[in-house]
Amino acid sequence: MQRTLKLFSAGLLAGLVAFTSGCGNDTTSGTTSGTTGTLISISAHGEASQAPDIASLSTGVVTEADSSNAAMQANAEQMETLMKAIKKAGIDDKDVQTSGISLNPRYDYQPNREREIVGYQARNTVSVTVRKLDELSSIIDALAAAGANQIHGPSFSIAEPEPLMAEAREKALEQAQARAESYANALGTKVHRIVSISEGSQGGMPRPMVRMEMAAAKDSASTPVAPGESSVSVNMELVFELEK
Repeated sequence: MQRTLKLFSAGLLAGLVAFTSGCGNDTTSGTTSGTTGTLISISAHGEASQAPDIASLSTGVVTEADSSNAAMQANAEQMETLMKAIKKAGIDDKDVQTSGISLNPRYDYQPNREREIVGYQARNTVSVTVRKLDELSSIIDALAAAGANQIHGPSFSIAEPEPLMAEAREKALEQAQARAESYANALGTKVHRIVSISEGSQGGMPRPMVRMEMAAAKDSASTPVAPGESSVSVNMELVFELEK
């Protein structure tokens, strides 16, 4: 890996020049201004994974009543209890954000009759970030015990992805170098330098969010949680100059 990175550093220090011709994937192209050898465009992909260290979930309370005011009042009372439970669980204020408040009528639909309002449904939802994953299971149970009747998630991610991005980037560079050398050997040439590099990246790979709706936590067992791994990836387009 160190040999590969030294080769790239030497190529970069030799100077990058603008590459204005169209570039394909793993195909040779002609020469351009400032170069005397053959140019080759290489597509490379690098990926790295690690266990996630933060989790995000959505939780809230849905209440129903005959009047809109009663539905909102009941919701506010249950939501206040839930917010206290979130704070008691050690979640910082910065990691709790209201994501939605709604009030909607409930209708009774009967054939050949106009619909009639029979009640109201109030909803209040907050997004919560959990930074201690070993406490995630107990936090979910505490939310349910505090009156949360809607829980969505969790989704896992990496708080500081840049070191993992660097690892993925090195893998992409190593792959591109190997491909360039393969072309050079087949053509009876050698890799002279890198002409240009462009990068595209993708953050933590999405994980399916589990939806849970509950009225209270079970006393016999805690909610099982499996964080798995999160991954990041880097896509690169590199242009190498080959020479005899």
